[in-house]
Amino acid sequence: MKSVSVLIPCLNESKFIDRCLASVLAFEIPPDFELLEILVIDGGSTDGTQEIVAELAKKDSRIRVIDNPRRIQSTGLNKALEQARGDYIVRLDAHSLYGREYLALLIETSVRTGCDNVGGLFITQRRDDEYQSSLVQALTTHKFGVGNSGFRLGAQEGPADTVPYGFFPRALFERIGLFDERLVRAQDYELNRRIISSGGCVWRNPNIHVAYYPPATLKSFLRKQVVLEAPYNAYLWYVAPYAFAVRHAITGFFAAGVILGIVLSPFSRTVRIAFASVMALYAILAILSAIQQAIRYREPRHIFTLPIAFFLYHFLHGLGLIAGVFRLLIGTAPVKKSREPWSGAGQFRAWPPLQKSG
Repeated sequence: MKSVSVLIPCLNESKFIDRCLASVLAFEIPPDFELLEILVIDGGSTDGTQEIVAELAKKDSRIRVIDNPRRIQSTGLNKALEQARGDYIVRLDAHSLYGREYLALLIETSVRTGCDNVGGLFITQRRDDEYQSSLVQALTTHKFGVGNSGFRLGAQEGPADTVPYGFFPRALFERIGLFDERLVRAQDYELNRRIISSGGCVWRNPNIHVAYYPPATLKSFLRKQVVLEAPYNAYLWYVAPYAFAVRHAITGFFAAGVILGIVLSPFSRTVRIAFASVMALYAILAILSAIQQAIRYREPRHIFTLPIAFFLYHFLHGLGLIAGVFRLLIGTAPVKKSREPWSGAGQFRAWPPLQKSG
């Protein structure tokens, strides 16, 4: 019988962890498989998350807490991988919910395709009933907002550059290494691109759904993009050049173009006309996209607010990306201060392979 270990990194997820674990415990388990353990990797929660998990662990011995003092997902996941006993690893997030068929579909897809990682689609939800939560949902579920991110927008079944979370044979980590602990963000994407660059396969099955809850307000969403997501796109390219994706770089060019257009327009009629034309086209596309989302979500306010949200997201994400590149150039980026995966490993190498158990 094949066994499965579930890994869930979390930090201060008291509002979600009980529902998340309830959805995991309700998984349908295919014949010849068992859900061996559920490892909750806690980064020092102070909001009652640990107490909630401890109470649930009293009712189901498969639940176990692993402390993650460094508070970084990649370090916690690696620590859990060293302790996990399952033949397969399911990596989940605490602020998402999963259907009863989630694990069964992962297993079926993995067995059918033989791929090293399989996953599905984000079904983005509103975190609360306030309007800003609806605005973030609309912003992150349109191609104009997030580009060709297939796992957010829906896509046909087939090979992909990345999928949410993932379902892996444990032997994969013994072959290509663990999560790169230099990456506070984007460690999942790096691993998926490493799988592909090493000759493996990442597979997306659109029938596999994750109910994902993004930040509740536009401010918190944008702050996350500027402070974490965008700079770590740049840091990712530095430590893992094979993980470069055009869609992650477009906002940097957009922000640079806006800044240069504003600065240079007073001095050049040609620049002024070109800049005005590009921004007019952007405004038209933003408004048309906002109308589509207003109809989709039956929310007329999106027509007026979503174009502004699109611009703030693209421009601020681009600024964060530029800031990340600048910090790399002047040597202050955190990935330049991190130790090598092992002595002599060099810059472009992931974490050491997981040692075989037994």
